[in-house]
Amino acid sequence: MKKRLAAFGLMAVAALALAGCTDSAAGPTADPSDSADAGGGTTEEVRDVRVAALPIAESGALWAAIDEGIFEEYGLNVEVVPAQGGAQAIPALLSGDIDFAIGQPFGPIRADLQDLGVVIFSNYASSLTSGEDVNAVVALGDAGIAGPADLAGKRVAVNSLGAAGDLTIRKAVDDAGGDSSTIEFVEVAFPDAQAQLEAGNIDAAWVPDPFRGIVVGGGGVEVVAPYQATIPGLTVLTNFTTQAKIDEDPELVADYAAAMADALEFASQNEDAVRAAIATNLEIPEEAAAGIVLPDFTADLGSAGIEDLAALAVEYGYIDAEPDFSRLIQQQ
Repeated sequence: MKKRLAAFGLMAVAALALAGCTDSAAGPTADPSDSADAGGGTTEEVRDVRVAALPIAESGALWAAIDEGIFEEYGLNVEVVPAQGGAQAIPALLSGDIDFAIGQPFGPIRADLQDLGVVIFSNYASSLTSGEDVNAVVALGDAGIAGPADLAGKRVAVNSLGAAGDLTIRKAVDDAGGDSSTIEFVEVAFPDAQAQLEAGNIDAAWVPDPFRGIVVGGGGVEVVAPYQATIPGLTVLTNFTTQAKIDEDPELVADYAAAMADALEFASQNEDAVRAAIATNLEIPEEAAAGIVLPDFTADLGSAGIEDLAALAVEYGYIDAEPDFSRLIQQQ
């Protein structure tokens, strides 16, 4: 089921780019007069919750759970707000524009070092330890890039500069005998990567599915899966909020965390529902969604690899010191 995604042309790429600019559908609203009890979530009224998430395949677990009514069972009406990356969502969290965010852990790591009060309270999805992984560096077939060492001296796109993407790429390149200090990293949103490759503006791009599959299925090459090459099983996305939100509305945080745990359990056991949600929300053909490599959906932070990522970031000078993990990571 984790076969490579077939190419489905420029129309699908345009649809994906459009999906990155629009809100995803929220789940059905529960009757405010009802009291819902779903393994710890008991409420007397529906609460609106705004959640930032990337318009990528991994968000299929969230979309599928909303469709299934899992958040509704906890009295939560979820509005999904598109974001380009976890770091970009943090200002919206701090301003109160959103309640929760799903993104890479690097933004929260930096936020903790600035004492901004951002807390990772749950994992969301982790990369795979073997086989095809959920993200990879890709290049066009005629680019002359066959392995990670070939990325030295090239322009490589990531969706967010100074985060887990370019950090793990650098480590993979150095481990392969290349010089990662000669790479020029540029920030390109995932849906725009293929167009930038074809225009010759970049030599390679780090992308998740379905964008990886579009390039590879069209004759491109997969250069390296940097998470798997450096920290196998590294978290792809985490759930985070602010310490202020935890202190001021602990019931909301507890209910959302419980609903999210149920959502991720549902996603791990109902792959077809996740793929259907991906096809609908990213506006791609069902056969394309069927070929996407899905991550390990899990709320457990125990083996997320965040500490290893922070240590690597210190080694490469991305941050000056490791964060205070006792306040940064608070499993709910």
